[in-house]
Amino acid sequence: MVLERYRGAADRFLAPVAARLIRVNPNAVSWAALLAAAGAGVAFFLGGPVFLGLAILLVLANAYLDALDGRIAKMAGKASVRGDFLDHAFDRYADVFMIGGVSFSAYCDLRVGTLALLGVLLTSYMGTQAQAVGQGRRYAGILGRADRLVLLFLGGLVQILASPYGTVTWGIAPLAFEPLEWFMVAFAVLGHGTAIQRAVGIWRGFDRPA
Repeated sequence: MVLERYRGAADRFLAPVAARLIRVNPNAVSWAALLAAAGAGVAFFLGGPVFLGLAILLVLANAYLDALDGRIAKMAGKASVRGDFLDHAFDRYADVFMIGGVSFSAYCDLRVGTLALLGVLLTSYMGTQAQAVGQGRRYAGILGRADRLVLLFLGGLVQILASPYGTVTWGIAPLAFEPLEWFMVAFAVLGHGTAIQRAVGIWRGFDRPA
């Protein structure tokens, strides 16, 4: 949740566009964000300088559209539980598409990618599980979704600058990884750390008076 403090600043880039698109169905924007994530995953998988460049642009598009749909819904008075459900379901699929694309690419060992994806999904699960047990949705933690998207963008950028064809590793064996793979290692470590952090918070919440 490092980037949560900048939500107000980001809103300055969202509000003018949302005002122009106020007649657009927010769910259509959610679908566009999902398609951008799927495209990013395919581009990461295909690799090479051209597709890596496309992947990082599509990660940015997903991040912007994912924030824009909620802003449009609020400004148009169309915010609903159904829309909130769709948005969060699409976010999980977007995570699978993008991180899965990296995991199956030449830039990452599938075992590292699997651990990264599990960490991300468990983080999200713990956030919604808090709501399921009556404590309200939990967003706190080391690594939120906005943080992940920024890191994924930076990982793709570093990879395209340092090793666009996946031929360079950093570190000393057995801890030697491609640049983008190091970001997957961070997702694995910080993702599971955030999931545990949220789980502890939920557990302690049962001791508080209702």
